[in-house]
Amino acid sequence: MIKKTFYSLLFLVLLSTNSYSAGTDSTSKVKSDYTQAVTLIKAAKKYEKKGKIEKANKRYEKAQALLIKSNKKKPLQADTLNYLGFTTRKLGDFENGEKYYLLGLEIDPNHVGINEYLGELYVVTNRLDLAKERLKVLESCNCEEYNELKEIIEGTKKSKY
Repeated sequence: MIKKTFYSLLFLVLLSTNSYSAGTDSTSKVKSDYTQAVTLIKAAKKYEKKGKIEKANKRYEKAQALLIKSNKKKPLQADTLNYLGFTTRKLGDFENGEKYYLLGLEIDPNHVGINEYLGELYVVTNRLDLAKERLKVLESCNCEEYNELKEIIEGTKKSKY
């Protein structure tokens, strides 16, 4: 009788623990829209380096859609706005890309990624004075983003917009 009760209890414990691993609570292993978007952006960058622009753009489009969803769920996150600006710019919409970047800077004026990417956008749109302002913000960060933007402004490195 005790064995039967023990096994019944064990079965219930296992059953209840399994429901948690199946994704019924917030600790599930389902990736957020933002995390999925970042993964797609990394893949898109690799395709872009290989010259596979169509495949890259498909990844950027999917990432952008996920970032829009993420921004609706958790509005005004600087990292999300950074990547929204990035994907929008990569898809050729500089005007809206700039809007996302500027909104992100309102939240975090020293955001390294936004300042670098916005600077790149300014170079591509022939506004070097504004690009240099972004470089000035990055000057003290001691980061690769500063060097990347500096090379693009100086023309020693091409921006892929």
